Amino acid sequence: MRAVVLHEFGTPLVLGEIDVPTPGPGQVLVKVGASGVNPLDTKIRAGKAAHARRTLPAVLGLDLAGVVEEVGPDVHGFAPGDEVFGMTGGVGDVQGSLAEYAAVDARLLAGKPAALTLREAAALPLVFITAWEGLVDRAQVRAGQKVLVHGGAGGIGHVAVQIARARGAEVFATASPARHEVVERLGATPIDYTASSVEEYVAEYTGGEGFDVVFDTVGGSVLDASFTAVRTYTGHVVSALGWGTHSIAPLSFRGATYSGVFTLLPLLTGRGREHHGEIMREAAALADAGALRPLLDPRHFTLADVAEAHAAVESGTAQGKIVVDVG
Repeated sequence: MRAVVLHEFGTPLVLGEIDVPTPGPGQVLVKVGASGVNPLDTKIRAGKAAHARRTLPAVLGLDLAGVVEEVGPDVHGFAPGDEVFGMTGGVGDVQGSLAEYAAVDARLLAGKPAALTLREAAALPLVFITAWEGLVDRAQVRAGQKVLVHGGAGGIGHVAVQIARARGAEVFATASPARHEVVERLGATPIDYTASSVEEYVAEYTGGEGFDVVFDTVGGSVLDASFTAVRTYTGHVVSALGWGTHSIAPLSFRGATYSGVFTLLPLLTGRGREHHGEIMREAAALADAGALRPLLDPRHFTLADVAEAHAAVESGTAQGKIVVDVG
């Protein structure tokens, strides 16, 4: 089969031929239709993602959507011909989705939502799982709350907005002025972080009380800002990017709480993979109910164009998720 292989960190990806994998116990062989590209993929390629524990040579690509070709022993609930999606590899020693076929742990998969194309489905797994683990598993977001999403037009952020809205919360999102229309279209109130201080928008939208949930998808100084934007006593800050050194004193002074999300753990450790499959089923249900749709960049890339797809992510010019057409 054709696959894009990384032989050394910091070198170009190479399109070549490798053997089609054989599904083992608990696995299904998926004919890959589309592969989502995430910033993490570009960091792994550059050798700047030690936390992904990628062994070389490697096929990258965390997200896939495709069709079940073959079912291995001890697999229940999937059959050849089923359309599926999930975050299935690309880290550790697990083959990624930039290949025509992938042998996938069936626990990581769910049936593709009928409302979405393969391209749209491939755009969702990593960002949806990250947003769900933060907002639902950690913060338990619910109706009546005010939720602030930092980076609300970004990959994780635009999905987080839709999840919080679907659970009945009133949602606010920071974004650059050029992306305010996207935030409004998703049903959130945009906040221009370049024109308003944290104190100003907390006063304007919460009467100075703070937001019940603050979801940081940006990291750095934005996580520090999150600690000062959260509600006293009952507020909760969640971050998907906790890099750096931070003072938690502002959070402590509010008696609020914090948690981080590390979405790669089930792939790296083998533990909790069933829950990722459960989360993918939640994504499918929301999509089929009309409450979830990913933003896609209109450009089309193939396996031969993966270098250009990675460059589009690294340049910050993508207007939505970059997806590689594999099938």
